[in-house]
This record gives sequence, C-alpha cells and structure tokens, in this order.
Amino acid sequence: MSRYALAALVSALALSPAAPAFAQTEVKEVEVSIDLAAIDNAQAASVWSNIATDLENAIVARIADQVDDDGVKISIDINEVELANSFQSAMRIAESRLAGRVNISSETDNSKFATYDLEVSFDQAYLPAGTDVTVLTIESPVYYAAMIEIFADRVVEKLG
Repeated sequence: MSRYALAALVSALALSPAAPAFAQTEVKEVEVSIDLAAIDNAQAASVWSNIATDLENAIVARIADQVDDDGVKISIDINEVELANSFQSAMRIAESRLAGRVNISSETDNSKFATYDLEVSFDQAYLPAGTDVTVLTIESPVYYAAMIEIFADRVVEKLG
C-alpha cells in the first residue's frame, strides 16, 4: 500500500463516526427442565427422552463466546411436546410443536430480566439439504435435531 493510500485510509477512519458496538448478553448458566406431562404419549416419550439435555447443549454451543460469571441465567421449562408424523403434517391433522417458558435473570444487572413463552413448530425448522421429507418420521434423528435446533436458535436470538 502506498503511503498516500495509507494516509487516505487513516484520514477516513479518523473522520468516520465510530460504529456502534452491539454488546452481546453474557450468560452464566443454562438450565432446561421438562414437565413429564408435557409428553403425552409413549411414542413421543421414547423419541424425546433426552430433550432437556440436548436443548441445553444446543443453546450452550451457540453462546460459547458469551460465557461470563456475571452473565444471565437462562431457565427453560418445556411444557409441551406435540409430535405429528409426516402424513399428519401433510394433511394438516396435527403439527409438531415444542413449547416452553423461558426465564432470563441476572444476579448483577436489574435490567436483564425477561420471561416469555416460546413455541416452535416443525414447519419453521431448517432441514439439511437433500432431506427427503416424504420419508421423514418423528423417530428420525433429523426430525428431532431440527426441532431442538430451531428452539435453541430462537432462545439465543432473543438474548440480543
């Protein structure tokens, strides 16, 4: 880079307003629990038996660079799991949904409190390219992962 180009770059940076820095919410702890009554049938219970741990891990993976001892605590109580097979979804008989109450709290910052209900459905989920939805069932790891991923994404998006 020529010294004129370098001087122009330095001048441009000095004259331009500083870009606002968007602070990410730091997180101290993530806790997910499930009300066993939320899983209302045996098939769903067998498929979704590790949902609390898997959802917790999915959220932690997304906020790994936001961990801090003074951060917020994210508590999620899953209160509804409704599973529909592909045929039911196609016929609009039933829809797969995952719902819960999300609480954000902080021991050090009184402005960092929130409680909201979050519900996601399978039709909002992102499937890997090439997934054949005609053979996808609720027992499929892809189906399960898609529901966990979309819920975790929504929780992290709301952190700001």
